Amino acid sequence: MNIILMGPPGAGKGTQAKILEEKYGLKQLSTGDMLRAERAAGTELGTRVQAIMDAGDLVSDDIIIEMIEKRMNEKDCANGVIFDGFPRTIPQADALGLMLKAKGTGIALVVDLAVDENILFERVEKRAAEAVAAGQPVRNDDKPEVVTRRIREYKTYTAEVSPYYESRGLLLRLDGMQPIDLIASRIQAALPAKK
Repeated sequence: MNIILMGPPGAGKGTQAKILEEKYGLKQLSTGDMLRAERAAGTELGTRVQAIMDAGDLVSDDIIIEMIEKRMNEKDCANGVIFDGFPRTIPQADALGLMLKAKGTGIALVVDLAVDENILFERVEKRAAEAVAAGQPVRNDDKPEVVTRRIREYKTYTAEVSPYYESRGLLLRLDGMQPIDLIASRIQAALPAKK
């Protein structure tokens, strides 16, 4: 079973992904984390990605799909994955669909978590303050200017990707401001029953 979680930073994707991982044995895949891991490991793919990112360019869809396909072949992804922040474009969604079809699987559900931007900023500020209080560095994506940019990017790509999955009957829009347990139960209720 494969699930896509969409939502701006601070919408609760990570929280819901953890619940889904525990309940269904899925693995959360964040393309940003995967790119950083490839670079840190110094793999051939990581070297290619490093050069692209150092030049200030976006990593191509082909490379992203190659990286996801490689990662999905690992044992901890056997039950399926939760895509976090991917796909961001129609070409990525098409490529993901083809790759999953070749593996004999597909997307079970796409969850779009909507949030109030003012409350979102409060959540992110709270998360940053908690990190400082714990003596940890503040995540780069918890800085206000980064959050503002990422919300703008999110609105841009979901304007394309949400209708793409909605037209396929896969999209579940939820109010990300609802209690965590309520959101989790609505996601689980929308998942197809295992055969």
